[in-house]
Amino acid sequence: MLREVAVRTALGLGVVAAAAATALAEDPIVVRPRAGVAAPVREDRRLDHRAFDALLRKHVDVHGLVNYRAWKASDRPALDLYLESLAAVRPGGLADREEILAFWVDAYNALTVKGMLHFYPTTSIRNHTSRFWGFHFFSDVRIVVEGTERSLDDIEHRILRKMDEPRIHFAIVCASKGCPRLRNGAYGGSRIKDQLAEAAREFFSDPRHFRMDREAKTVHVSKILDWFGEDFGGTDRAKLDFAARWLPGEEDRKFLAREDLDIETMDYDWTINEQPPPPEGKPEGKEDRR
Repeated sequence: MLREVAVRTALGLGVVAAAAATALAEDPIVVRPRAGVAAPVREDRRLDHRAFDALLRKHVDVHGLVNYRAWKASDRPALDLYLESLAAVRPGGLADREEILAFWVDAYNALTVKGMLHFYPTTSIRNHTSRFWGFHFFSDVRIVVEGTERSLDDIEHRILRKMDEPRIHFAIVCASKGCPRLRNGAYGGSRIKDQLAEAAREFFSDPRHFRMDREAKTVHVSKILDWFGEDFGGTDRAKLDFAARWLPGEEDRKFLAREDLDIETMDYDWTINEQPPPPEGKPEGKEDRR
């Protein structure tokens, strides 16, 4: 019996050691400026995101699910080129705050896709977020901008969240089904206000992220409103007031104004936001968006 336990323990330690070795061996994924790759900035100091927009339209469906198989097979170089062009941008020299906001939102989403393509096939981004040592997706997938390496965590917490725009949480996507929908089109400075408004309305209309149980006087909310609660006002009342702004129905807004509501946080689905494979015999392709 003792020998069996010892063998099992040794095997278990071997598995842990192998996993640790794999994590430690994984180098950070870093996008750097490349000689000859120009920043996609027009004369009016606005960004040209057509390259990323085309990739999103090609590989992301209307539900925000990504065809990682096809993207990895055919368009990794195109995504790398787009990210290298972003690495050549000086954000402070862009036209206005909205342009800077769009730059970092698109950079975050493009960088996340790059990281997922690196590891694909995989079932979840959480497979690549080591708790104790080694590679961590959110700190080790990075882009160099103006000489400084910016990780996904840096972009989210040290740049975007400091821009006082809580709706960015409905725009940046961590490659998971619990996330907001990944748009099948790029964000742009001249239209980002409308795009963020659309993202907020969509988020609060999706029962996977937000739903109301009138009989139980309970509101079920995504963990996004818990993790980043201070960005939505800090209190439960402030979170409900924020949500109410994006609900179309007067009755829904009246319900959220009640003072006797309970708030329950829903489980977060970290499953990869991947399109299912096409039926056997049917070629890969996007669904008709008409």
